[in-house]
Amino acid sequence: MASTITSGTVTVKITETVSLNSTNYDSINTLTIPGVNEISQRIVTIPPQSITELFKFSTTIAPGEFLRTTVQYLRITNKDDTNPVALNIKSASSNTWVRVPAGRSFIIGSSTASMESIATGTVAVPTLEDIDVISAYGPTAGEVNTVDVECYVALT
Repeated sequence: MASTITSGTVTVKITETVSLNSTNYDSINTLTIPGVNEISQRIVTIPPQSITELFKFSTTIAPGEFLRTTVQYLRITNKDDTNPVALNIKSASSNTWVRVPAGRSFIIGSSTASMESIATGTVAVPTLEDIDVISAYGPTAGEVNTVDVECYVALT
């Protein structure tokens, strides 16, 4: 049986507008991604002081697990109005923590050859690795609130 799903084009538009001293410093950047045939979108509640796995990338498909080579766009938006959330981007040999303040988003365009982390020093020439897992860590010690994050991924 053949699929009845017709692929589409995802359009991502980032708009920045600001006026300083009567001068506009506006910018619009638009990206179109053709051939998208799978979308996953969900809201995940992250408990305080807890690590919650959001995405896995590999060569198999499973719940919350995507084919690494088909990821074209991924966004995680912190839907909280007060608390930050920390994201852990993990490869086979390293990981990086990124803080996403309330109301802000983290965006990547691919899970292949997308990251490298080192403990100290400077990376002179990067050796980019595939992302294996993206997890979120809820508000830190002393906080009792959960944080909701919106997870969106477009695949071809």
